[in-house]
Amino acid sequence: MRCPFCGFADTQVKDSRPTEDNSAIRRRRQCPRCAARFTTFERVQLRELTIVKSDGSREPFDREKLFRSMSIALRKRPVERDRLEQIVNQITRRLESSGESEIRSKVIGEMVMDTLRDIDKVAFVRFASVYRDFHEVEDFEKIIGDLGGELDEGLGSGRD
Repeated sequence: MRCPFCGFADTQVKDSRPTEDNSAIRRRRQCPRCAARFTTFERVQLRELTIVKSDGSREPFDREKLFRSMSIALRKRPVERDRLEQIVNQITRRLESSGESEIRSKVIGEMVMDTLRDIDKVAFVRFASVYRDFHEVEDFEKIIGDLGGELDEGLGSGRD
């Protein structure tokens, strides 16, 4: 592993342990050249995934990009980082075990929307506003109205 501070190519592992959800190995490393310490995470990758964007372009699946986009939607919401890690791991495993090596970006977007709808309605609306490219207040009203219907169904009785 290359040192992120000085670029030395051969760093030493000082400590290894599994993450709390056992989805990765956390390694503390030290560079013998500059003595800097840093942490890396090692995860199992079942297959190489390629994302097919709506314009037809392709790019490698980036788990960190998925994590960042969801964490932006969940910013200042009552969802712990560990819970977000678990969610991203679940989505990644679903994609890897789908049997497909090329995944449409729309599939991932819908997976994220479905997940956020279940865990935090505000994060769901935030993500939807970017994912669906909202331009007007009416776009927000429609999706919030749709959520309102789900909330009414979940309560079993309508509003008074």
